[in-house]
Amino acid sequence: VQLQASGGGLVQAGDSLRLSCAASGRTFTTWAWFRQAPGKEREFVAVVRASEKSYAGSVKGRFTISRDNAKNTVALQMNGLNPEDTGTYFCATKVNRVISSALPFWTSYDYWGQGTLVTVSS
Repeated sequence: VQLQASGGGLVQAGDSLRLSCAASGRTFTTWAWFRQAPGKEREFVAVVRASEKSYAGSVKGRFTISRDNAKNTVALQMNGLNPEDTGTYFCATKVNRVISSALPFWTSYDYWGQGTLVTVSS
């Protein structure tokens, strides 16, 4: 299984970016995005499982996660970016089902993309 993330870049505060992640090798129903800022721990951003979506409080209302089952991809639409959103964004997916409360934890995921860097200037 391989996950390939893309779409990062350098933008200004208030701009938008769309990240994408494609999986090869098998299909998945649970997808998540995490991010890691320099010197900080990896943090949960968003997750989608079937029709269930959940977001970190810091991005709720600005970011939207979506998936395309036919293409086996997941996207993260990021609007209203601010400098605090700067970091490397990782897509992740998992094989076995877990309880919803476990989904925000990076240890719940089996496969990870290589990360795509998002830099937001003020």
